Amino acid sequence: MELTDIARRFVIHWGEMGSAWGVNRTVSQIHALLFFHGRPMHAEEIGDTLGVARSNVSTSIKELLNWNLIRVAHVLGDRRDYFETSTDVWELFRTVIRERKEREFDPTVRMLRDLVANEKFEKEPSDTQDRVRETLHLMDSLGSWADEMLRLSPSTLEKVLRMGASVQKFVRGNDSGGSKS
Repeated sequence: MELTDIARRFVIHWGEMGSAWGVNRTVSQIHALLFFHGRPMHAEEIGDTLGVARSNVSTSIKELLNWNLIRVAHVLGDRRDYFETSTDVWELFRTVIRERKEREFDPTVRMLRDLVANEKFEKEPSDTQDRVRETLHLMDSLGSWADEMLRLSPSTLEKVLRMGASVQKFVRGNDSGGSKS
C-alpha cells in the first residue's frame, strides 16, 4: 500500500511521539498505520507499507498485542493473521492508561508499601519516613483517582477533562486564590 502524504505525516509523527514516550518507533508506527487506515492488515502488508523488515514487524506486533492495543482478526478465505486496532480514541486512551498504570505506577506503589511495612523502615530518619509515606499517600490517591476516571463513560470523562482547573470552584467554593490543600 502506498501512503498518502497525510498518512505518512501521521505515521511518522506517531512514531516520533512513541519514541518520546519510551515506546519503540516501529511499534508506534504500526499502531498509527492500523489506526489511520481503520482496517485489518496482515504483517507482510504492514512491513511493505512501512518499509520495515518482517522480523521487526513480528516483534512489534507481539509488543502491541501484549499492550492490548491491537488484536488478531481474520479475513474470510485468507489463512494469514490480520491485525487491527480500535478506532475509538477513548478506548485506546483507556487501554494506554490502564496498561501504563499496571506496568509502571502500580509496581512503585507496591514497593513503597513494602518499604513502609518493613520493620527496618522505622530506623530511617523521621523526615525520610514522612517523605516516603507522603509519596505513598499521593500515589495511592492518584491511583484511586485514575481507577475512578477509567470507570467513567467517555462522555462523562470528556466533561471532566473540559472542566480542568475550574473544578476547584466546587472544592473551594468561590475562593480561587493560591494553592491551598
